[in-house]
Order: sequence, then structure tokens, then C-alpha cells
Amino acid sequence: MPTTSTDAIVLLKEDHKKILKTFKDFENAGEKAYVEKGRLVDRMIELLTVHTYIENEVMYPRVRELLPELEDDVLESYEEHHVADVLVLELAGMKPEQERFTPKTTVLIENVRHHIEEEEEEWFPQVREGLSRKVLQDIGAEMEEARKKAPTRPSQPSALKKTVDAVIK
Repeated sequence: MPTTSTDAIVLLKEDHKKILKTFKDFENAGEKAYVEKGRLVDRMIELLTVHTYIENEVMYPRVRELLPELEDDVLESYEEHHVADVLVLELAGMKPEQERFTPKTTVLIENVRHHIEEEEEEWFPQVREGLSRKVLQDIGAEMEEARKKAPTRPSQPSALKKTVDAVIK
């Protein structure tokens, strides 16, 4: 789906909107709405797997290289993604009827909401200030290329590369 802008931050915020809407829909589903909750968690898994992939593979390495003063923020973001990856991996193997499915999803939602807030309120403004429009558009174009080959399930090999790297380092 082509967007009007390839600005990296605009693209990431569009992803965030879709992710947050899925979270809200999950929270508004009835307690026993297992089919609906299962469908929404599948959607969350797909959105988060693609989103973390393009951030991990393109946005974070490029920002780390171009704005070394933001390295600590980038490293923290990798760790926040790692926590989300672990929860997503566990949820992918669960059924909505299981007693820990909803609590685990709630923890995922809380973690990702916190991550999104930090990115949008603190990190994105620093990145926008430090990089030119042209560079942000180039990074966005790279992200859109990466999105085409991004895994949509945590079971796909490239999805877990960063998770495995984080565990064995």
C-alpha cells in the first residue's frame, strides 16, 4: 500500500496507530470473546513482527550510525523489542481460552504502549531534529523495501534473529 510520504517517522507513527487500535479493540472485546480475541492477537502478532523487523533492521541501525548520541535510546529500544518478541512468541503458541492468554496479552499491550509513548514523545523529536528531511525519507524508503520481505509470524527465521542474538550475546 503506497503512502504519500516515505518519511521514516511518519511511517512508524502510521504503524503505531494500527497497533494501538488493535490493542483497544482487544481491550473492548468481551471477556469470553475468544474467537475475536484470538483474531486480534493474530493481527497484533503480524503488525508487531513486521514493525519490529523494520525498526531493528533499518531505523535503529541507521539512527545509531548517524546520531551516536542516541545510542543508549537505541539499545533500550532493542531490549524493549526483545521483551515484546518473547511475549509474541509465547502468544503465537497459545489458545485464547487458556487462562494466561489474556493476562499475557495485557502485559504485551502495556509494554508496547510504553515503548510507543517513549518513541513518539522523546525519541522521534530528537531524531527529527538530528536528521534532515531527505535522510528521513531515504530511511523511510529503505524501511518500505524491508517491509516487503519482513516476516509476519515469529516462527519465520528472520523474525527471531534479533531475539536469538540478544539471548546469546
